[in-house]
Amino acid sequence: MKDHIRYDVLARDAMRGVLRRVLEDAAKLGLPGDHHFYITFLTQADGVKLSPRLMAQYPNEMTIILQHQFWDLVVTEDHFEVGLSFGSIPEKLVVPLAAIKAFLDPSVQFGLTFEASEAPAAAAAPTAATPPSAPVEKAKPETKSQDTKQDKALDGEHKPSDGAEVVRLDRFRKK
Repeated sequence: MKDHIRYDVLARDAMRGVLRRVLEDAAKLGLPGDHHFYITFLTQADGVKLSPRLMAQYPNEMTIILQHQFWDLVVTEDHFEVGLSFGSIPEKLVVPLAAIKAFLDPSVQFGLTFEASEAPAAAAAPTAATPPSAPVEKAKPETKSQDTKQDKALDGEHKPSDGAEVVRLDRFRKK
């Protein structure tokens, strides 16, 4: 049976709206309490802007943390911009929301993941309402982190604890 309503697109857009709203609030009000965000995105996606140094270091994807040291967070309808420091070198990143593969706020165990196969084309489907159980690395939250470039970029920041399960929305879809 063909889905003429396209629930997958509606759900994806709703989840990207949640992500956008959270980033907008953080841009206006800062991060309340212990909230902080792990954001994994595809570095080769259309509209991503990184320095050549970061692009060489993260040729496929990158995980950033918005917690204590970020600045100039600007959120638009389709992307966000933020200043971060990498190895004591300030950088400005521009990340389209469509390039994001995973979002995690470990302080409240909330996470979203988007299908990698469609993410560069801005058509990723959301897959989670519960957070990944390990650091968001290569958007495979159930895989424990190893000593990778992404981990080194975290500069010793807090990493989420084990115990949560990612639930795919399409698990509940009738076949």
